[in-house]
Amino acid sequence: MSSEISTETAGATWTTTPAVSEHLDAQEVDGLQLWWRAANYLSVGQIYLMDNPLLREPLRPEHIKPRLLGHWGTTPGLNFIYAHLNRAIRARDLDMMYVIGPGHGGPGLVAAAWLEGTYSEVYPDVAQDYEGLRRLVTQFSFPGGIPSHVAPETPGSIHEGGELGYSLSHAYGAAFDNPDLIVSCVVGDGEAETGPLATSWHSNKFLDPVTDGAVLPILHLNGYKIANPTVLARIPDDELLGMLRGFGYEPYLVSGSEPEPMHHLFAATLDRCLDEIAAIQRRARRDGRMLRLRWPMIVLRTPKGWTGPATVDGKQVEGSWRSHQVPISDPRNDQAHLRQLESWMRSYEPAALFEPHGAPVQRIKDHNPSGRRRMSDNPHANGGLLLRTLRMPDFRQYAVRVDEPGATIGEATRVLGGFLRDVMRLNEDERNFRVFSPDENNSNRLNAILDATSRTWDAETEPGDDSLAPDGRVMEILSEHTCQGWLEGYLLTGRHGFFSCYEAFAHIVDSMVNQHAKWLKVTDQLAWRQPIASLNYLLTSHVWRQDHNGFSHQDPGFIDHVMNKKAEVVRVYLPPDANTLLSVADHCLRSRNYINVVVAGKQPAPQYLDMDAAIVHCTRGIGIWDWASSDQDGEPDVVMACAGDVPTMETLAAVDLLREHFPDLRIRVINVVDLMRLQDEREHPHGLSDAEFDSLFTRDRPVIFNYHGYPWLIHRLTYRRHNHDNIHARGYREEGTTTTPFDMCVLNQIDRFNLAIDVIDRVPRLGPRAAYAREALQTKLIEHRHYVSTRGEDMPEIRDWVWSAR
Repeated sequence: MSSEISTETAGATWTTTPAVSEHLDAQEVDGLQLWWRAANYLSVGQIYLMDNPLLREPLRPEHIKPRLLGHWGTTPGLNFIYAHLNRAIRARDLDMMYVIGPGHGGPGLVAAAWLEGTYSEVYPDVAQDYEGLRRLVTQFSFPGGIPSHVAPETPGSIHEGGELGYSLSHAYGAAFDNPDLIVSCVVGDGEAETGPLATSWHSNKFLDPVTDGAVLPILHLNGYKIANPTVLARIPDDELLGMLRGFGYEPYLVSGSEPEPMHHLFAATLDRCLDEIAAIQRRARRDGRMLRLRWPMIVLRTPKGWTGPATVDGKQVEGSWRSHQVPISDPRNDQAHLRQLESWMRSYEPAALFEPHGAPVQRIKDHNPSGRRRMSDNPHANGGLLLRTLRMPDFRQYAVRVDEPGATIGEATRVLGGFLRDVMRLNEDERNFRVFSPDENNSNRLNAILDATSRTWDAETEPGDDSLAPDGRVMEILSEHTCQGWLEGYLLTGRHGFFSCYEAFAHIVDSMVNQHAKWLKVTDQLAWRQPIASLNYLLTSHVWRQDHNGFSHQDPGFIDHVMNKKAEVVRVYLPPDANTLLSVADHCLRSRNYINVVVAGKQPAPQYLDMDAAIVHCTRGIGIWDWASSDQDGEPDVVMACAGDVPTMETLAAVDLLREHFPDLRIRVINVVDLMRLQDEREHPHGLSDAEFDSLFTRDRPVIFNYHGYPWLIHRLTYRRHNHDNIHARGYREEGTTTTPFDMCVLNQIDRFNLAIDVIDRVPRLGPRAAYAREALQTKLIEHRHYVSTRGEDMPEIRDWVWSAR
């Protein structure tokens, strides 16, 4: 089957004709078919077998795994594509990666890596011999073995695929700034129903044919998900192809089930697509940039469970949803199932695929590319091998001058923007650093970056557009999912990046963060996986300064989500001012294999530490601010701790009030930059020892902890500490609305007045003299409520407050 498609690409007119039956010679067809059969055989073997991998004897129940886990339905199609890509790589000497959305097609990619020899190089105990083959099939989805998905353990993989929707954005992220790389990306038709995938089709508007590589999307229509038909497989071809053209692609449809015609047709279509990609790049690189052209893509329609059993127990399997996972369900206990499984596996003729000692026959080996051209050994899929250290400016040069704590007003993220601008400039030639933001770069006060580069844009432009260019390095699209996917693909292939986002909407990528954290945890345990640059988040436009946007924009819970991940992977920083933000950002950009979450405000705010003090404070991660404390002559009466810029300001303002009312009150002020310092050293590598924690927070004095996020996280981090019962955390209590900045603090009781009242209530020695102070503070809260409800702004004494050392 074929379709006639005509398109003008790179100045040439291409036409598909039905006559492709002689596109390959007989030897090429035989090589493809042999390799495909071997990959399919190994895939079935991994799902079912724990012994007898070459069927040297009849299958017996004890050869079958007691628990059958895995997915067959998508795998033969993935193997078919892989075989054809190998042919093209050898013929054209291509630098190519393979990203598959249906990550549960894991047995196929493990089989491919083993057939190519890469698997045995990485895991010598899974050699290309009989014992290695036995280990290969046994380990799959088996305790102590490997997962069923295309996990980090799989050579050549950058995409686990356990959660669907991100393959295409990962593929484009890998292609950015890799001009010689082609990323073949298989999009499953089930995955194509997800929101993140639907948006990621637009990534072609951000791909520069001069400086970037190419992505070849292959939409694999096998018709079914786990139990239901897929939407794109059940709409007319003209509607489907029209949709893909609307996304800016030139789609070519390949459909069928007979192997030999399909080999010819797919090979012809693949060659056309590769020719078109080469023509687009050649013209752009020779003649300069031009109007955006349609990049080619393939729509491959094959039966689900292709080459598997047609029926089982009288019900259709091949070409139906029943082939999705394990088509023959109980061969260990059902003799009929056992015989059918053996018949299925022998249909691939294993004796013709493998030498008696277990290695693939030479004709299969000859079909593989060599060395680094093997997709399972492509260095981009082990990005740490290619990672170059960023050239970094001295962050001290961007310091805000602070002569006295709190006397200077600055915008922390605007200052950071100047630093990131020069990181961009210093690495312009390397082209290994990009900034990602869902349409919020300027809103987050990082405008200065646009002095060094433009926003990436390869669609139409109009007069009045701001800083758009095909070779821009600021990636903006109003999709957190797509930005995250691009960045992950970029990092996993050996580059550096920075993601800024409104704090409340970082939650949109919660699940993607899960997947990346799990990936990093596993790769930390794989010696052959080299460390990659950290995933760096800047969460700004945060909860305490979203008073104008209202309740929908007020949520600091992304921190809580990240804190659930393994301690060796995640870091959370809450710098209180611009200089500490610069120090933290420099550290994060230099780090490896972490997810770093930095929370910092963008609004004008007091600056507390000069650069030298900021560096010391950030290095410690937690410390006493002696200039704000009054307990130097003995034990404190109360410890006032804070984490986050607004909670820090309100804590200092509360200290100011308390000193006014109680000059003899001994107050210790502690500021936390590195949230992990609160944990026990046995829980996190950054954690404080009990002795260190006690020296800061004491064993018996009240601690009023003013925290940026949900207060119960502080209790969770400190529950093992000696003084935990005396820790009283304040933070966001899910009280929000459209109001004033200070009123947001009052609604959640992190404000200076409530903090000061809390101290009065918890320091017994203040005694009867506290009554008048308490009354005065409560009166201020009443005055505040009246003022904001009638004037619509905060009281002048709040707006104009500055720290004063009494």
